[in-house]
Amino acid sequence: MKQSKKIGSKIYMTLIMIFFYLPIIYTIIFSFNSSRSLTKFEGFSLQWYEKMFHDSTMMESIFYTIVIALFATLISTIIGTITAIGLSKSNRILKGIVEQINDLPIMNPEIVTGIGLLMFFSALGVKKGFMTLLLAHIMFCIPYVILSVSPKLRSLDPNLADAALDLGATPWQALIKVIVPQIMPGIISGALIAFTMSFDDFIISYFVTGNGVNNISILVYTMSKRVNPSINALSSIIIVIITVVLLFVNIIPILKEKKERKNNET
Repeated sequence: MKQSKKIGSKIYMTLIMIFFYLPIIYTIIFSFNSSRSLTKFEGFSLQWYEKMFHDSTMMESIFYTIVIALFATLISTIIGTITAIGLSKSNRILKGIVEQINDLPIMNPEIVTGIGLLMFFSALGVKKGFMTLLLAHIMFCIPYVILSVSPKLRSLDPNLADAALDLGATPWQALIKVIVPQIMPGIISGALIAFTMSFDDFIISYFVTGNGVNNISILVYTMSKRVNPSINALSSIIIVIITVVLLFVNIIPILKEKKERKNNET
């Protein structure tokens, strides 16, 4: 009976892995197809990668996507971290109100948020473009940073900052040299989530962008109505970059841990 359960669980996990990773493998394989067909592989070719790099519209979308994601990540991480630290020292009533407000962008359907931002920018007479897209991304990234940093702050000794101040540190030194290093894993997690949310956002971006400023998700949507294998090439590059980043993020802590163990043993 136990043996049959183990076999069943292995089959189940195999099917799940196939379901998740087969489309990714399919996309990578057909990005090297010599023809425009998305169903029949007719030969190896790099022509779709070449066309992608020579397509000015596609390269502009990649540029806007990366720049907006980086700026949104940087700004939202700073604001979110400062807000989380401030909330940790606030009274219960204020903390509860701000946390409820912080949860709204996460719980709210993206289409509602997108329409709300569209109406807000229109009411203010703000011309849609790069700045409105950046502000929208910062807005929906901040709550994820706060949610990532807050648990780390709750796990800290509440007397840690006071101890630093008693030992002669200024409030700024206590923040930068004592508090921030202790919550750095939460800050990094929040920044990674913010970057991911900004990089692949479509619904909110679609409503707040304008003046030819498109990110990758909007570009893929506009190109999905016609067969364009360059999308496969672009998707394959994104998959490779994400895989490398994930390996980098996961391997570095392991290497640091091994180094610390060796130092402790010596």
